[in-house]
Amino acid sequence: MLYVFNVVLPVFALILIGYVCGRAGKLGENASIELNRFVVWLALPAQLFSFAASSGWQTLWQPGFITAFFLSCLIVFVLVLVATYWKSKDLAAASFNGLSASYSNTGYMGIPLCALALGQDGLAPAIISTFIVFVMFALATVFIEVGILSNKKHHEIVLSVVKSLCTNPLLIAPVAGLVWASTDLSIYDPIAQVIAFLAAASTPCALVSIGLFLLQKSHATPTQTWGISAAKLLMQPLIAWVIAGPILELPILWLNAIVILSALPTGTGPFMLAQYYKADGSVISRVVLITTVGSLLTLSLFLWWNSRI
Repeated sequence: MLYVFNVVLPVFALILIGYVCGRAGKLGENASIELNRFVVWLALPAQLFSFAASSGWQTLWQPGFITAFFLSCLIVFVLVLVATYWKSKDLAAASFNGLSASYSNTGYMGIPLCALALGQDGLAPAIISTFIVFVMFALATVFIEVGILSNKKHHEIVLSVVKSLCTNPLLIAPVAGLVWASTDLSIYDPIAQVIAFLAAASTPCALVSIGLFLLQKSHATPTQTWGISAAKLLMQPLIAWVIAGPILELPILWLNAIVILSALPTGTGPFMLAQYYKADGSVISRVVLITTVGSLLTLSLFLWWNSRI
């Protein structure tokens, strides 16, 4: 449990720092907005590009694991989206909720946790899962665009969706990184250093921004936020285990990895996407907080149980 706590604590601490600084007035009302702009347009794209550019295609091709993890994300995304849309009739808001319930914090928490729990062999599934959440990110963007443009003609919606996907820095960056990785070229050292500086700022700035955002009043009901959090921490790992274990019978390393990665808390990606579209991020910020704290218990229980079998 200690190493789970050690990985979760910095996430929670940075959210708390943002909340306390906002509460004390040390960071003004516009701090969250400006931090988000920095993360969305500079820091997070640099992180995504750097991560994609440093990963080879050969490492990523694990069909069984890819199928199991992607299906677990997709099933939860669709279930939460449909359940939310059934009540609100707002496709964009339902898409944000679906993404919040299926978007694991694989980059910041998944990689160190898998390395600690499974050794160096655990890095490969963590890296693969990070690219799968990119796919979920793109899928949610399509649904959000369709929801926002629901009153327009079909061809206008298609053109707008394509334009949005092609101009969204959070989607362009990992694709550009993969393209660069395929060239086997190295990045000029000073430029690589600039990218590294920006990438390092992404996670702390995003988490501090979430803490600031928690100060704002939320229109979400407790049932909604707790329901999304339960889907993330309980439903997704259960679905992933069923697909990877009884159905596909993946090796034990990959089975353990997929449960750990599916049980991770919600990452900051959905919140950043909400800010990009100037949507209400109050539900997502609370889900990030609840799942981050809750994962300390759920992940610890799984790792304890796994060590006994």
